[in-house]
Amino acid sequence: MIERTDPYAVLGLTPHATQEQIRRAYRALLRQNHPDTHPWGEPADKAASNTTLQQVIAAYAIIGDPAHRAAYDHDTSPHQIRLRTRVRLPMPFCSNESDQPPIQAGPVHWHASSR
Repeated sequence: MIERTDPYAVLGLTPHATQEQIRRAYRALLRQNHPDTHPWGEPADKAASNTTLQQVIAAYAIIGDPAHRAAYDHDTSPHQIRLRTRVRLPMPFCSNESDQPPIQAGPVHWHASSR
């Protein structure tokens, strides 16, 4: 499973990098970690390289496309992070007790009134 990490850090870049710098970093890391470019001796080296390769590919999928990059940058802006981390107070009428039956609702039937 791929860890959720900062795609800029995975590629060794800052958020101010140009698309060309992103492309070059991706290609260099791809070349460096691709299994076809190295005869791996140790299985641990191969596994570490495969993990790095997966992270590089995932990072490039996020910030390699300008539209996806803009969405990622917007979602990770300090303002958006503050909005997501606000403390939500529990509703006073909610109960987590298991002795309460679940709320069930059926279809709503509308009848025209005869006025």
